[in-house]
Amino acid sequence: MGSGNSAAAWALSQVEAVRDDPAARLDLVTRTYHGPVGRAPQHLPFRRAALSFMRWQIRRGVLAPIQGALPGSPWWRAVNERLLRDGCEAVARSGGLGGTASSPTVGLWMSFISEPTARTWYRAHNASIASAYLDHRDLAGEESRPERFFMNVVLLRVLYTHALVSAPRLALGRLAALGPRLGDPRLGMAGIFLSLSRVLPDRYPLDDAVADYLAVEHNLGRMLDYGLIGPRLQQLYAWSAEELDEPRLLDCIRDGSPTYAWPFADRAVWHPARPTAMVRAIERVLPPDSRARR
Repeated sequence: MGSGNSAAAWALSQVEAVRDDPAARLDLVTRTYHGPVGRAPQHLPFRRAALSFMRWQIRRGVLAPIQGALPGSPWWRAVNERLLRDGCEAVARSGGLGGTASSPTVGLWMSFISEPTARTWYRAHNASIASAYLDHRDLAGEESRPERFFMNVVLLRVLYTHALVSAPRLALGRLAALGPRLGDPRLGMAGIFLSLSRVLPDRYPLDDAVADYLAVEHNLGRMLDYGLIGPRLQQLYAWSAEELDEPRLLDCIRDGSPTYAWPFADRAVWHPARPTAMVRAIERVLPPDSRARR
C-alpha cells in the first residue's frame, strides 16, 4: 500500500484491477481475510461463507465481463464490487492508510477487524450487501423476472442467517438456543441457509418462468423459505433495518411480501396457495413471536 494513497482510493484501485477477472475477484476477497500483513488467524475462518457464495456466482457467470462472449450481470457485478471495496478499504485502514471513508459500512468492517465475531461479521457483510442492493435498484430493474425473484430470495436468506446469530428468538422462536451455532459463518451449517444452488441453475441469464424453478425446489429450501422464514419476513426486515442502520430496507418489504425490484401486485409468489404438509408443520411448531426482537 502506497503511503500517499487514501484507504478509499487504494481499495478502488484494487477493485478496478480485478473488475473483468472473476478468478482475480475471488483471490482479492481471499486476501482481505488475511489482513494487511498476510496473517490474521482470527479473521480467516470467516471467509468460508463469503467464498462459498462467490464461487457460486462465478459458476453462474454473473461476474463475467460485460463485453464477453457470455456477458455477466451488471447488477451482480456491482453488488459484488461493493462488498470487495468495503473489505479492501477496511484492510487498508487497519494497515495505516487514512482519508475519508467511502461509506459508513466501512466502519462496520473496522469493527469486525477489531472484534472478529459472528455478529460483527454479519453486521459488516450484510450492511455492504443491503447498501449495494439499494444503490443499484436501476440495474436490478433491467434483469429478468426470475432473476429479480431470486435477488429477493438471496436478500431474505442473508438477513435471516444474520438473525439466527443476533436475534435467535425472532429467527427460531422456542428453538432460539440453536440459532447462533446454525448461523455461524465459520461453520458449514450456515451454508444450508445461504445455498441456492439446488433451486437456481448454474447459468445466467435465467429464461424460464419463476414457477418452473419453484416446482423443482428441494424440500429443505421450500421448508426454509415458506415455513420458517416467510411468516417472519416483516419482522425480519424491520429488525435488519435497525441492526444495520439502513432504514431503506423497509422499502423492500410490504405486508410480509418482498418488493425489491418486484411489484407488490405479484405478491402471490411469496404465499403459496397450497403449502406442503412440511411447511404447515413448521408453521405450527415454530410460529413467529410477535414480541421477539433478539
